[in-house]
Amino acid sequence: MNYRIETLGSGLRLIQLASPSPVVYCGIAVEAGTRDERPGEEGLAHFCEHLSFKGTLRRSAMQIINSIEGIGGELNAFTNKEDTVFYAVVQKEHLARAVDVLCDIVFFSQYPQAEVEKEVEVVCDEIESFEDSPSELIFDEMENILFSDHPLGHNILGSQQQLRTYTSVDARRFTQRHYRPERCVFFVSGDVDFQRLCRLVEKHVPKKGDGSQATTPERAQLPLLPTEREYVSRRATHQAHVMMGTTTFGADDPRRWSLFLLNNLLGGPGLNSRLNLSLRERHGLVYSADSTMVSYSDTGFWGVYFGCDAADINRCRRLVRRELDRLIQSPLSARQLSAAKRQLKGQLAIASDQREQYVLDFVRNFLHHDAVRGVQQVMEHIDSLTPDELQETACQLFAPERITTLIYQ
Repeated sequence: MNYRIETLGSGLRLIQLASPSPVVYCGIAVEAGTRDERPGEEGLAHFCEHLSFKGTLRRSAMQIINSIEGIGGELNAFTNKEDTVFYAVVQKEHLARAVDVLCDIVFFSQYPQAEVEKEVEVVCDEIESFEDSPSELIFDEMENILFSDHPLGHNILGSQQQLRTYTSVDARRFTQRHYRPERCVFFVSGDVDFQRLCRLVEKHVPKKGDGSQATTPERAQLPLLPTEREYVSRRATHQAHVMMGTTTFGADDPRRWSLFLLNNLLGGPGLNSRLNLSLRERHGLVYSADSTMVSYSDTGFWGVYFGCDAADINRCRRLVRRELDRLIQSPLSARQLSAAKRQLKGQLAIASDQREQYVLDFVRNFLHHDAVRGVQQVMEHIDSLTPDELQETACQLFAPERITTLIYQ
């Protein structure tokens, strides 16, 4: 990889991932998400992301929209459990404008009360849409069960009731606590002069000593695994939705790489994943069966999801259990391991060609770990895995007593 890093006087870290493309991806990643909400602030991180587009000292909401969209660019943002990211996609000749707008909405938004009252209805509609998608909702509910009401388990969108209580004062309080240069990374990928980039960013970022001087917020201690093994939620759905999962390793834990490969082998995007072959191809019980893993800074989540007829729930669960037990009881052969590595590395190579997602994943890793990890480094980790390491990880995570099941039916 070809990249450059600089820390500005304000404490803001700046990173450029070189690219010959005349299209520039740039943005600000903030180390604040759902996990950083205090009791009574549920959903506020995501709400502040929305409100940041609703007016600054220099721009109205309409001017913010037109500033980037009017030149054919894109302006977007998203909130996760541990971060919020604002970014723009523009032609390189419009870099200065993109830097100005991004810094303006992150560091100088005003969160006017009239806009708060309008935007709450937009987010409430988003919540209703999400609740109409049980295949998505079950992931959030499963994390809330596994993390026992810890902020990591909270729904990113929050609740309609809680959102309707928020004011511009709440938004300013949250962002003054978190949207500070020393908790942010400005990132760029494109054909851009790095020294010019540093000057542009420094011009628009608050100077050190401006604004709130709150200390870095502490994060709540992680809970133990829930003692119950099965949860059933009665819902008016045409099919049953089932999730089987557990908590896992944090992003810095080397065992994460074993799980990364096991997860792909079990239920990755390939049609030849073990769960897809078993539940769909051999038995015709599901449309799809997937497994997923999410790594947070100090913990993680892994789970298997499938939708099926209510009458087939137990049969599907037994088939999933059979695949997990295979990995616990029998190490992969040299041939199986080689094939699994080859497939995952090929998927990573193709995914890295999708530039936008690659850049966003890259900067979030740098934001939380102050380190750069490229595709080649990931492939080296995968290459080094042994059958014994994979089996040990399977024994640690996939044992029946570790698996919690959530059923919508």
